[in-house]
Amino acid sequence: MNAEALYDFVRRVPFEPFVLRMSNGESHEIRHPECIMIGKNRAVVYVPEQDRFVFCALIHINTVEVLQAT
Repeated sequence: MNAEALYDFVRRVPFEPFVLRMSNGESHEIRHPECIMIGKNRAVVYVPEQDRFVFCALIHINTVEVLQAT
């Protein structure tokens, strides 16, 4: 995954929540565009429910999937 491809998901209008599927099997839900910061080689995901940050190497993001509205 490259930064520009990930930015495309964050910049969608209207914003659609999505999930990052990582190479180690983890997944991280992005429910608001302010909960992710994208750098050149990494993304920082904020998890508000747990008040923690997760650092994700872009090279380890396998897929990005739009979450279905519930």
